[in-house]
Amino acid sequence: MTADAPITQDVLTLPRKQPDGACNLVGLTRPALRAALVEAGTPEKQAKMREAQLWQWIYQRGERDFAAMTNLSKAYRAELAEKFVIAIPEVVSKQVSADGTRKYLMRIAGGHEVETVYIPETDRGTLCISSQVGCTLTCSFCHTGTQRLVRNLTAGEIVGQVMAARDDLDDWPKPGEGMGERPRLISNIVLMGMGEPLYNFGNVRDAMKIAMDGEGISLSRRRITLSTSGVVPEIARCAEEIGCLLAVSFHATTDEVRDRLVPINRKWNIATLLDALRAYPRLSNSERITFEYVMLKDVNDSDADARRLLKLIAGIPAKINLIPFNEWPGAPYERSDWSRIEAFADILYKAGYAAPIRTPRGEDIMAACGQLKSATERAKKRRADIEAEAGLPSS
Repeated sequence: MTADAPITQDVLTLPRKQPDGACNLVGLTRPALRAALVEAGTPEKQAKMREAQLWQWIYQRGERDFAAMTNLSKAYRAELAEKFVIAIPEVVSKQVSADGTRKYLMRIAGGHEVETVYIPETDRGTLCISSQVGCTLTCSFCHTGTQRLVRNLTAGEIVGQVMAARDDLDDWPKPGEGMGERPRLISNIVLMGMGEPLYNFGNVRDAMKIAMDGEGISLSRRRITLSTSGVVPEIARCAEEIGCLLAVSFHATTDEVRDRLVPINRKWNIATLLDALRAYPRLSNSERITFEYVMLKDVNDSDADARRLLKLIAGIPAKINLIPFNEWPGAPYERSDWSRIEAFADILYKAGYAAPIRTPRGEDIMAACGQLKSATERAKKRRADIEAEAGLPSS
């Protein structure tokens, strides 16, 4: 393991203050929301009730206008409007794939942009959200990894992606309609967009606590999956403080190959990562760990790789998601042949593991796994530059 692996967490998170000095209520935890109300003049004895009322308006109803919060007095609504805002990321553009996948380009404070993807399926609707602008991990098969890290997202910008998508999908309860009276279009959240969630732990935790709160967005922790490339010191903390399901970007069965595909492996190698994962289901009561495995032609897709994978994960309650590589301009890899992917899956299946082959979604709008990248940062790189950064021989 080398000391130059990209492991820094010392990146900027912008404060929640808006340019006009107003405090944004979106993203504040319940204690922080109550404290902000008291600081702004709400009497201590009323603060808990006001916090609950605002929480329901913001996260259960999706309301952004204080004037519409009719169970608050007009005078109090006016006070709130003077001192606070309810602000979420701005949807700059939306693309809709032929398969129904929607990709949103969202603008956040400072003019930066992130991408968020909604994937409709027959039995669920999954929203893939981002946790950072760019990424520090430089995984060589990932388009997002070719964009340098700009900053962490705030908790408000993370949960705000969920709120913005619900706006677009008209997924908030209608007036007079109770929660649960109709199927949700967004039923699941995956932290699999831009960035490494465990390098922005505090903001991700606060945002997911808001998403799981029963008086707000109210998603079960089992409907939230956090994907990490293997930030080992934060894995146990994720189990204890969030408790959601965990997915791991694994992608290789030897340290030599994983060092190249997922450079964080140089800091925390496969053995170290697996030790942390063995403790996770017990810590969080999760049913199983999901191992994400992108299928790269002649790189990690042999029968020998499949058998090594089985030995590595032995004893870990696991599911393996096989992901056909989603190509992007300048990508230094090719997708494994379909017959090779099926043969790989068959070895895992016969050993007793669920090993679904993920159907690529949104490829025609660059919304598939590993393809996300801010439009303003999507300047084309020469293939040779990408290969050099990945430590690959020039083609």
